[in-house]
Amino acid sequence: MNRTTDVAVAPGGGTGSTAAGRAGAVWRDVTLPVAQRVDALVDAMTLDEKLAQLVGVWVGAEPSGEGVAPHQHDLAGDPGEWAEVIASGLGQLTRPYGTRPVDPVAGARSLAASQRQVVDANRFGIPALVHEECLTGFAAWRATAYPAPPSWGASFDPDLVAEMAGLIGRSMRAAGVHQGLAPVLDVTRDYRWGRTEETIGEDPYLVGTVGTAYVRGLERSGVVATLKHFAGYSASRAGRNLAPVAIGPREFADVVLPPFEMAVRDGGVRSVMQSYTEIDGLPSAADAGLLTTLLRDTWGFTGTVVADYFAVKFLETLHGVAEDEADAAALALAAGVDVELPTVRCYGVPLREAVRRGDVDEGLIDRALRRVLRQKVELGLLDPDWSPLPEDVDELRLDSPEARDVALRLARESAVLLANDGVLPLRPGIRLAVVGPLADDPMAMLGCYSFPAHIGVHHPEAGLGLEIPTVLSALRDAVADAGGGAVTHAKGCEVSPKPDTDGDPDAGAHDGIAAAVAVARDADVCVVAVGDLAGLFGRGTSGEGCDATDLRLPGAQADLVRAVLATGTPVVLLLITGRPYAIGDLVDGAAAVVQAFFPGQLGGRALADVLTGAVSPSGRLPLGIPRDPAGQPGTYLSAPLGRRSEVSNVDPTHVFPFGHGLGYDTFTWSPVRVVSGDRPWTTDGEVELELDVRNPGTRPGADVVQLYLHDPVAQVTRPVVRLVGYARVELAGGASARVTFRVPADVTSFTGRDGRRVVEPGAVQLRVSRSSADVHEAVDLRLDGPLREVDHTRRWLTAVSVTHEEVRRA
Repeated sequence: MNRTTDVAVAPGGGTGSTAAGRAGAVWRDVTLPVAQRVDALVDAMTLDEKLAQLVGVWVGAEPSGEGVAPHQHDLAGDPGEWAEVIASGLGQLTRPYGTRPVDPVAGARSLAASQRQVVDANRFGIPALVHEECLTGFAAWRATAYPAPPSWGASFDPDLVAEMAGLIGRSMRAAGVHQGLAPVLDVTRDYRWGRTEETIGEDPYLVGTVGTAYVRGLERSGVVATLKHFAGYSASRAGRNLAPVAIGPREFADVVLPPFEMAVRDGGVRSVMQSYTEIDGLPSAADAGLLTTLLRDTWGFTGTVVADYFAVKFLETLHGVAEDEADAAALALAAGVDVELPTVRCYGVPLREAVRRGDVDEGLIDRALRRVLRQKVELGLLDPDWSPLPEDVDELRLDSPEARDVALRLARESAVLLANDGVLPLRPGIRLAVVGPLADDPMAMLGCYSFPAHIGVHHPEAGLGLEIPTVLSALRDAVADAGGGAVTHAKGCEVSPKPDTDGDPDAGAHDGIAAAVAVARDADVCVVAVGDLAGLFGRGTSGEGCDATDLRLPGAQADLVRAVLATGTPVVLLLITGRPYAIGDLVDGAAAVVQAFFPGQLGGRALADVLTGAVSPSGRLPLGIPRDPAGQPGTYLSAPLGRRSEVSNVDPTHVFPFGHGLGYDTFTWSPVRVVSGDRPWTTDGEVELELDVRNPGTRPGADVVQLYLHDPVAQVTRPVVRLVGYARVELAGGASARVTFRVPADVTSFTGRDGRRVVEPGAVQLRVSRSSADVHEAVDLRLDGPLREVDHTRRWLTAVSVTHEEVRRA
């Protein structure tokens, strides 16, 4: 039975005396500790009022600005009449902006109207927490569409990613949104997985450092960041979405978990979304060892765990571990899932009846409720002066000049020059052909979770809501600005051919190739833009549910590239993709190869800047580029037996390895110096390395110094190399800088034979490198001292400093 607080709360909704009672309630007193305010609410609530705080309702803002309406969805079903839904309160509003195109000002007014209704309907005046997707920017109409996460990884620039996330968060807060469902911290394990485009890369150190920077940026803006997808989702069998995961505990601990550990400990993250994954037969939504023992008891996470959409129901319908909705609710709640999203199914009537039957302890509901209410209190939603209408709502703009500037900078930094025989940068005045299905398509720039790709495709009447230059239009502008030159165009083929009326999937696939060949033959240089179009569940070649059976370029695009190469005209192969594709048979014939990973709304301009030399490329591959489309190479994090060997005829070597990337000037690096630290390096000490980096050219540019660990002998097999540090070094022409790495012994740790994470004494090698396969200098060292056990409190970051020196010109 609930205890009664000392504050009387009138039953029912409405204002008047109820509002007066709310004003003096304990939970409104900002001078009291958060826990005391939360306890007062929990003690005063009925079971129905408690459960109402643990669910969301999927809504869409009305273009009229008069409120939101429940979203009709096959899985969401009809949540019922709005007044009935909010009668006892409401935990979350799901995606009011990200459901259909709505003008931002009208959307904010609509959301505020609905929040007033929620507040007035429940006894305590508690508003709903509003969440939205924000992986490539606030997923709302007319909001800036930033580069996709592999572009974040390719930049090797956590500071810029944090700046981007801060701008995303500011726009969300200005629109009345409190929680963002990002970042994705899944480490890529199989490039065929459609959601590769949502991952930052294939290395846990890169994913962890860049992802944690995103978390910091979003959280500092006042928006709750949500880690996705906890944990192991990207390691599905055969790269299929929502497929079972076959992974051992050592790989899980050493590859999958570290980015989440970093974000929890170093990022200050306040929410985690459990994964759809099942690992060794146990779905994550029912895994108390993962969501409670590890995440909370061991790592100390204190925020909320929210369900991936419909994941609680999936325990019954997809996984078959729950008998019905009540059983699914009981499993998820006990495991540690606090909030059912996107709408109420299992945590409503089924859970209420289970509690009343005595099948579920109400204490579990109170546990989740306290976490939810604590977050609402911390966000200021229960403060007396809280208002549902954002300040300056009529001035609300979601695509500011500052946001576009950051989007452009990140797109430029993430473009990766893979190969170049000197054709780039393009010379002024040349005859340029621009061909390929992505050359003149603005959607080529956008990832699956951008609003135009995710929602806008279903509302073509609304338009993109953004100005998105294509590669063709941006190159035409750049050529004109450089004094002119002929630019011709032919599409060549579709990204993925559409079946004809007889269902032939290859019908017309090659119809445009002859036209592309003709314009290429008459040009001095031909840029061939090929790759992906993002979509959902098979409606694209990349994105959620758009998995690949192999790593060939989709459709007839490889045939287009081969046909253009055969003309003899120098070809710049421009790949705009969500995953890496096997291009081993195309590279040798190309004069240059450039890789971009869905570079955002200003990606076309950024790529034109790189191709014409206005910007020197500085991106580095966060995902290796395979050679053979059917060989299914693993990521670069492979043990010796995963490399090329004499006992197999399949060579899994990447044509371009993780970390690879060129610029227009080759920076010079000095020999590496071991300058300080423990001598010898001990298992609880650190070692310091430094080198000088110089830009010998006249143009500004950037280089990325990468530090890898090679452990030649260990008690279990280890990756041949793995990233343990990096420094992005930006230098003016003729300038130099000193790069210092301070490496704690903890970064050498791994999960040993008995399942404990250890720092093991013995020989180690630190490789200062330009990529995972291009070693500048290997430094042989030895770790002395006893075998040392470490845990999640270990020092997992290599401290890096870049000290710029005065420009010295010859």
